[in-house]
Amino acid sequence: MTLETISKAKAFDGVQGVYRHQSVATNCEMTFAVFVPPQAKKQKCPALFYLSGLTCTHQNVMDKGEYRRMAAELGLIIVCPDTSPRGEDVADDADDWQLGKGAGFYLDATEAPWAAHYQMQTYVRDELYDLVLANFPIDPARVGVFGHSMGGHGALTLALKNPEKFKSCSAFAPIVNPSSCDWSTKALTAYLGEDKATWRNYDAVQLIEDGARYDTILVDQGSADGFLDDGLKPWLLQDACEKAGIDLTLNMREGYDHSYYFISSFMDDHLRWHVARLG
Repeated sequence: MTLETISKAKAFDGVQGVYRHQSVATNCEMTFAVFVPPQAKKQKCPALFYLSGLTCTHQNVMDKGEYRRMAAELGLIIVCPDTSPRGEDVADDADDWQLGKGAGFYLDATEAPWAAHYQMQTYVRDELYDLVLANFPIDPARVGVFGHSMGGHGALTLALKNPEKFKSCSAFAPIVNPSSCDWSTKALTAYLGEDKATWRNYDAVQLIEDGARYDTILVDQGSADGFLDDGLKPWLLQDACEKAGIDLTLNMREGYDHSYYFISSFMDDHLRWHVARLG
């Protein structure tokens, strides 16, 4: 697969790159970013996939996430995919920021017109995973995943279903039970259809209820998040993990909202946490 380099910049003695390729899974060009720390010049390094939230691209965390200094110190490769397929031929709802471009929800759509391109689970889990492992000095035994909001939902569901690929998992303000939230049920209906039984495969709380297990999960959530009560509901994940015996650390951060001010405040904590588990 041809990998096109869009840009490269030196940062903290590492390299922040942006790349493009033609995706088979999404049937369009996809753009992603990779930060490679200085340690990768001599050895393979652990890697983290960071999944962004609604309306975002790979660029948001690059500009606002403040991860490079700590990633360079710890020797972590950071992979930042886009949140959805892009292009003129890709289905969209320009009037709804919770559906279409920027709102892929990290699932594989089955309904028209979305199914033609919206195969984000397969893209991240298989195609991009294999692509970055083939082109960057990543230790395949030390790969984790984390994300924010819709991306936190993606991180949780990907890890719960693929613990052999994603050896560590954390999230900032994740959508833990999208089947019960107004801002995600419209997307699930559009992408997957009316049968809510099919939604369970993309719902962290319901995956756990159905038997999915993971060793340990870290979640940070701001108490002043405007989406807390209606869209995020971290207490539902806490309850599901307690019943399943999953070790969940849920940090309620007083006064923090849903923005990248919140994410950047605790980014270092998450990177250290992942390294402690990935080695």
